[in-house]
Amino acid sequence: MDIRAVDLNLLVIFEAMARLRSVNRTADAVGLSQPATSAALGRLRTLFDDPLFVRSGGGMEPTPRALALAPVVQRVIQSIQSDILRPAVFEPAKTERTFTILTPDIGEVAFLPGVLRRMRKEAPQVRVVALSRPREAAAEALESGEAELAVGFFPDLERSGYFQQGLFKTSYACIACGRNTTVPARMNQKQYLAAHHIVVRPDGREHLLDRFLVDKGWERPVTLELAHFMSLVSLLPGTDLIATVPDDIATAVGRLVPLKRIELPFKPPQLQVQQYWHRRMQNDSAHRWLRKLFYEVNRREAGAELPR
Repeated sequence: MDIRAVDLNLLVIFEAMARLRSVNRTADAVGLSQPATSAALGRLRTLFDDPLFVRSGGGMEPTPRALALAPVVQRVIQSIQSDILRPAVFEPAKTERTFTILTPDIGEVAFLPGVLRRMRKEAPQVRVVALSRPREAAAEALESGEAELAVGFFPDLERSGYFQQGLFKTSYACIACGRNTTVPARMNQKQYLAAHHIVVRPDGREHLLDRFLVDKGWERPVTLELAHFMSLVSLLPGTDLIATVPDDIATAVGRLVPLKRIELPFKPPQLQVQQYWHRRMQNDSAHRWLRKLFYEVNRREAGAELPR
């Protein structure tokens, strides 16, 4: 028998007939008319080449073939109801799922600490993997399933097929070694463009600030280009270099080493930090929990400082 020729609805009718031994009661139980139930019983007899249920007294008695099939069909129906049709329920306290988050190292510093603290309380067996990819590779990573959630500044993901949720707006700050006496607390344009800069471009990314300066026609002398923001912790102190970085990085680095904040000679652009996910993850219960957690932990008003 080819399973493609089997209407699974017939198994529901068979299971009810095996329990109720009556066409009328079976019709009521499955929500069909008596003629439709009789027709389905006829299809079952053809399918199994057996009468299955024969009239006896006031009811329908199962044949030996039906008696043998009854417990098997019941298990199939129960399995479909419990394993296939049951709504997916995510239980954080019990899950051992691994979540892969796409974020640059600024995200590892700014977004993950609070999330991890909550996870350790609510879902202690969950594992998190943080990935960094070039901005143009973010869509492919989410679409392929290599990553499940992207958190940060990903303008390339503002496209059809992707969802997004805003977390906060931030801007840039200029920082220098706390002992640097060669740079003033407030720079004019000439001083800023004459200073020696550290520029951080994770995965070769062009930052919003880079485009902002190019549009102004300003070129700053770059003494050191880095791939990781947190390298500033060891490379900025003891130098006469300055770095213009997202506010959260300035805050995070300043908590580890003494820094001087320098007032910029221009109003820097703002960054909209968001979380993004592919539409295939929209209704996944575990993913909804993850998104909610990231939102609750990292949502803040514009200008609010990075939480500790």
